[in-house]
Amino acid sequence: MMRRIAALIALSALATACSQQPDQQAASPQAAASDTNAEAAKKLEIYQQLLKLHNDGPAVQIGHEIIDKYPDSPAAAEVKKTLDPLEKNYKETTETNRLAALWLYQVSPMQGGTQSTATLQSSPPTGEEQVRLILRRHTDWGQSVFLYAVAGKGFVCKGDCSLKATFDGKPKVIKAFRPPTGEPALLFRNDAQFLKDLAHVKRLTIDVVTVSRGETTLIFETGGFDPAKWQDMPKKKK
Repeated sequence: MMRRIAALIALSALATACSQQPDQQAASPQAAASDTNAEAAKKLEIYQQLLKLHNDGPAVQIGHEIIDKYPDSPAAAEVKKTLDPLEKNYKETTETNRLAALWLYQVSPMQGGTQSTATLQSSPPTGEEQVRLILRRHTDWGQSVFLYAVAGKGFVCKGDCSLKATFDGKPKVIKAFRPPTGEPALLFRNDAQFLKDLAHVKRLTIDVVTVSRGETTLIFETGGFDPAKWQDMPKKKK
């Protein structure tokens, strides 16, 4: 299939190159229009074949080329019947795939048990000071949700912290605390409610105070979370 798509794109480029060759004799307006329509028809064939292959990206590109270069051709009129919904679906699918790829799901051994995690990196800050949002299920410790500073010194928090947050722009407060074992993390008090909210949220912001950066607003693009990929863990037998 990839070879077929590459061949179609190459044919499109060849058709464009041929259309740019100068004529040795001036053509009549009727002949010029006929040539233009023929060139557009060749690209329309490629467009339609790409549609059959469900290769929406190249199809959208060639569709726009036909409309822009041959606006009055029958081919352009034909492309206009399908291009708008095709492009809308392509953009939505691309964005859905991008958001889904931001999450990392893992199952691994952890301190005498097994844990299942779903991890999402914050947008800012970047680099070594990036913060992770981690959803964890552990065979011994149960379920928890927390922020983890990747390489920083952690968070400023005494006792319970009230973190200002927004869920798709709606303000909320998250109660959190630092783990007594000293990890650079903030554990959420009400993880069950947070997970209910997360299921319907595309963009989450959380205001924190970090040791290395001070006051920081963390942004998480949460819309690609797939609960089915975050595995349940059986409770550890006593």
